[in-house]
Amino acid sequence: MNLTLNNGNTLPQLGLGVYKVDQADAVQLMREAIEVGYRRIDTAALYGNEVEVGQGIRESGLDREEIFVTTKIWNDRQGFDESLRAIDESLSRLDLGYIDMLLIHWPSPAQDLYLETWKAFEKVLAGGLVRNIGVSNFQPAHLERLMANSEVKPTINQVELHPFFQQRDVRSADAANQVLTEAWSPLARAGKNDNPILQSIASETGKTASQVIIRWHLQLGNLVIPKTTHRERLEENFNVFDFTLSDEQMIRIASLDEGLRTGPNPDEFG
Repeated sequence: MNLTLNNGNTLPQLGLGVYKVDQADAVQLMREAIEVGYRRIDTAALYGNEVEVGQGIRESGLDREEIFVTTKIWNDRQGFDESLRAIDESLSRLDLGYIDMLLIHWPSPAQDLYLETWKAFEKVLAGGLVRNIGVSNFQPAHLERLMANSEVKPTINQVELHPFFQQRDVRSADAANQVLTEAWSPLARAGKNDNPILQSIASETGKTASQVIIRWHLQLGNLVIPKTTHRERLEENFNVFDFTLSDEQMIRIASLDEGLRTGPNPDEFG
């Protein structure tokens, strides 16, 4: 299933995240993910595996246009000139000709450079080596400030989001600005899969708790990038298009929100 960005471009709603995927495993993981059916990969300069991600995609035999690749610029490379250098480096490491989606990894408000960084993003977007630009971990205030001082609207905002941290304010602000919300750590690092409500819905649907959570994301309209390095999990996480959660099941999952943030607070990090 594809979603449409605010610039008219499309991308697969479900992708694969490769945070903490070792370089030694990344090439084979790309091969297996593409065999399973994944057509969107989310990496970042910080992850240290852009080279291997690019290699695995090139060796897949698919046309470049069939794979949607996201990468991100880390906090220490923010600012106009520094971001341009960092983007060139990511383009070189990936060696795929262009980047489908480029994100500011964190707003890093203490640095207060994300407006300058965004100007660099607008420049490379106009040059064609980057097809879409967006942000990651932006709070509503960061997003509003960026949009008030930019020519190009972000297409997505990638944030920590799972049933136990549902980010309603962020999702509402993103939607009001026609920005798609993407969930990282969409399964809460699988640390809450034994929750009785999730287990009950898994039993009702004949699916696993992880599949139920991914389906919940899809039905909310979130972009979602579960991470795994195991073939069976790749297949499990992708096998979520043959069932639908009922309104009542969606309401039960909505009741799980407890403000459980597993990563840093964007107002304080970076």
